[in-house]
Amino acid sequence: MGKTELIIVLILFNIFFVLFVSAVIVYIRKYQQRKKEYLNEIEVKNEIHKRELLATQLEIQQATMQQIGRELHDNIGQKLTLVSLYTQQLLYENRVPEVSERIDQVSQIINQSLQDLRSLSKTLTDDNITQKEIVTLIQEEVDNTNTFKRCKVTFEHNFNQLDLGFVHKNVLLRITQEFIQNSIKHAHCKNIFISLSTSEDKLWELNLADDGIGFDRTKIKSNGIGLTNMKNRAAIIGADFTFESRENIGTTLNIILKKQP
Repeated sequence: MGKTELIIVLILFNIFFVLFVSAVIVYIRKYQQRKKEYLNEIEVKNEIHKRELLATQLEIQQATMQQIGRELHDNIGQKLTLVSLYTQQLLYENRVPEVSERIDQVSQIINQSLQDLRSLSKTLTDDNITQKEIVTLIQEEVDNTNTFKRCKVTFEHNFNQLDLGFVHKNVLLRITQEFIQNSIKHAHCKNIFISLSTSEDKLWELNLADDGIGFDRTKIKSNGIGLTNMKNRAAIIGADFTFESRENIGTTLNIILKKQP
């Protein structure tokens, strides 16, 4: 083999080698791309499965609460009503003033308990959430809290009506209730600010803030059941969840549900 043929062979070998290496590189990149796409697909499916699981848990919890509410109303409520009628009859038939006074006290306690039971039953069955607008539901919670005068709660919104289904209204209301309870119980706040708004790119945005003592999250070993519950509820409907707290400044919570493109 002459020198020229040897050079040609070496050139061809280098060309084939470069092509081989290039093919291997392309294959590896395509493999990595397919692997990334597969992992992303798995992640999306896991996220969807997680949301469906959380939604199912909410439905089961809701069904259980409704059953408990009906049992309270139909069973215990009827018995208390019957006891109330008996005490009224005893009060009517009794002629001893001292005894009548005690019977009347017992009757008042029974009637108050019956009223509280009916209110609890109505809350558990959640007919209230189904029938009312979200603004009305939050405003009722605000009014109830302000009645106790432990903390002033202010509520603002930029719309008159927002067409939401039961799950969305339930999530917004329960998160609001959880935040208010935590702020009053742990933050020792004087004010709580609530705003619910909507815009062109957001189905709704819920902002909650208090002026309490706050806390350093880095020093807290666990986020706590309350914060976990709020995050899980937001995850059920795929809402963005942002929580911040600073010592001696307060705590803020922002939840946004963007409109689908």
